[in-house]
Amino acid sequence: MADILSRTTPATPRRGRIRRALRWSALGAASLLLALLALFLVTGCAAFGGTLEGQRLVRAQQSPQWSQGQFQNPQPLWADSRGAWRRLLFGSTPDGQRPDAPVPVVHTDPALLESAPASGLRVTWFGHSSALVEIDGSRVLVDPFWSERASPVSWAGPKRWFAPPIALADLPPIDVVVVSHDHVDHLDYGTIVALRGGNTRFVVPLGIGAHLEMWGIPAARITELDWWQQAQVGTLAVVATPARHGSGRVLDTKHNHTLWAGFALIGPHHRAWYSGDTGLHDTLDRIGREYGPFDVTLVEAGQYDSLWPDTHLGPELAVEAHRRVQGRVMIPVHWALIGLAPHPWTEPAERVLAAAACQGVSVRIPRPGESVEPTVPGSVQRWWPRQAWRTAAQAPVLATRDGDPAHRVEAPACMDGMAAR
Repeated sequence: MADILSRTTPATPRRGRIRRALRWSALGAASLLLALLALFLVTGCAAFGGTLEGQRLVRAQQSPQWSQGQFQNPQPLWADSRGAWRRLLFGSTPDGQRPDAPVPVVHTDPALLESAPASGLRVTWFGHSSALVEIDGSRVLVDPFWSERASPVSWAGPKRWFAPPIALADLPPIDVVVVSHDHVDHLDYGTIVALRGGNTRFVVPLGIGAHLEMWGIPAARITELDWWQQAQVGTLAVVATPARHGSGRVLDTKHNHTLWAGFALIGPHHRAWYSGDTGLHDTLDRIGREYGPFDVTLVEAGQYDSLWPDTHLGPELAVEAHRRVQGRVMIPVHWALIGLAPHPWTEPAERVLAAAACQGVSVRIPRPGESVEPTVPGSVQRWWPRQAWRTAAQAPVLATRDGDPAHRVEAPACMDGMAAR
């Protein structure tokens, strides 16, 4: 009876005003959110890319990786999504997550890139995962990202910490662009549009051609690969290798409608491997057996978190991946340009060095914009600041074997001893 009375007794004038105010506040907030969403969608419309349809959809459906209407990982991903959202909304920003002083960038000399590397192999890292790999006379641009923000719009999204070390127009002629997946920090709309001219080939995983064609890249210059397939570009073989990740543009409801991959670059005399974004997976040893050993690997080692350990490798498993594919010299990438994960920005470099020393792995960590020849002996020169960072034992990132958080991969040897240097 009391409940019935509480629902039927008229509200006092004051309570009625409060309820109306709350309703109007909620309505206003919802309207603002919808308006911002509409603005985001309208201003970023072209950048969201194309749609998987027609023969491209038929080919995707024929892939061993396609199941239940999308591409799937053979080893499922696990993430504590609720915990990640809770920390994002209510947690504090870790100390040192972003630089508090300018990052020491090398302004890449166009004249240097015009001349062939004496060793036949040269890597110029531009920050995050963007790099130029010059291998046996071929120039390969990897996941080029030149825009100010990792976003489909120019007014929101993670902003880069420094300007590109070289203008796109100052790069030498590029033979092939490889794109690992269609996340906005790897498939950048503005950069792709700027690369439409010339005869550059684009070698990408299945489905990404829909984005490229919508942005004006001729179909004849696009090659889409499934895992283990290869394209020949001059004397260079480009092989799409498996990765454990996902795909989709920001606010895109069609997640995993394009494939994700790494790439083996096989020249007449040298071999390189780029991991793409990935968690640890079971095919790394096969990549090494079939396409290694690699003179250099570019392995994603940043933007990791223990709440989503299958999505990215983390520093220790990045070194482990390098070992499994039979790499000789490792260059850690996917760090030092934008902040996408709650760790100190210098931590990937520190932890990679600790893990590499533990595992006997040779590492090069060039400044953004700096060119290195991996087969020429060299050492790591510290260019990032000394600041607090978490060791592998303090903040372990251990992938699951099968998407079950109770089934983790074994920690790399001496991981507990990887102390701060």
